[in-house]
Amino acid sequence: MSRAATYGSVYVLAASLLWGTTGTAAALAPEVGSLAVGAAAMGIGGLLQAATGFRVVTARRAELAAQWRTLALAAGSVAVYPLAFYTSMRLAGVAVGTVVSLGSGPVAAAVIERVVDRRPLSRRWVVGATAALLGVVALAVARSGTAGSGSGTAGAGAGGAAAGTHPVWGIVLGLLAGVTYALYSWGAVRMMRRGLPSRPVMGAVFGLGGVLLMPVLLLTGAPILATGHNLATVAYLAVVPMFLGYALFGRGLAVVSAATATTLSLLEPAVAAAIAVLVLHEGLSPLGWMGMAVMVASLVLLTAGAGRREPDEESVHAPVRSSALEPVL
Repeated sequence: MSRAATYGSVYVLAASLLWGTTGTAAALAPEVGSLAVGAAAMGIGGLLQAATGFRVVTARRAELAAQWRTLALAAGSVAVYPLAFYTSMRLAGVAVGTVVSLGSGPVAAAVIERVVDRRPLSRRWVVGATAALLGVVALAVARSGTAGSGSGTAGAGAGGAAAGTHPVWGIVLGLLAGVTYALYSWGAVRMMRRGLPSRPVMGAVFGLGGVLLMPVLLLTGAPILATGHNLATVAYLAVVPMFLGYALFGRGLAVVSAATATTLSLLEPAVAAAIAVLVLHEGLSPLGWMGMAVMVASLVLLTAGAGRREPDEESVHAPVRSSALEPVL
């Protein structure tokens, strides 16, 4: 396994660790609605990506403009994803919303890469992704069946209302979140494969996505400014999981496929469950612990195989590998 591929997988897993804190953090600001949380976290985080990468984005503006269709698709997906994801958790419950959103992402990414890029799916990926999805489902079942679980606490934070009131619409929005997550991951990878480093790609994609989210934030974000507590909570979500998390994710996308990256990010619900147990003192049944163990094992399998690419894919990724080893900020 190459050093670059190892770093790429570690970057994605590190991003997933940060993303796993969002549910507990959102629970600390129950007055803030799902649209406001999503727009503020991803919107402000995206603008920070653009601000810190302003010089490299400007320097590469001609190359970015040459790929404007992919850029527009990825940025639009960035804007839709957090609105669908947080609202899915509100309507279907945190467990179901998270499983549908994150669980459908790897499948959608694999289908996109297979249809558009004609990229074959390895047996290792199929086995690893299937095991990871089974682990997520086991974890969701365990959490939804536990009294006082995240569906009540984090669900209030995500939506400001009781979770699970409209499960069908929640599942639909969860599927939309999974598809848009896959689309912006695929779009970023596609631009990097065509010679652009990760920093200008992530700055442009998330910066434009952040701009698109600003009207939503202006219309729904008043509760954020109501108290210093709400403001601090949303600031954490924007800076740590979104800004820093997606900076790490971008480094990972430079050297691993979108399908692998979205599958590795299934670590997020396991982290969220562990934090809920340790910080919020929520219970987790043996089934839940078993699901977490299966997920970790599957992620180890996928990480070990992340560097095993076909020769032609090695040459495609070669222009962007150096950027994956640059400092994150």
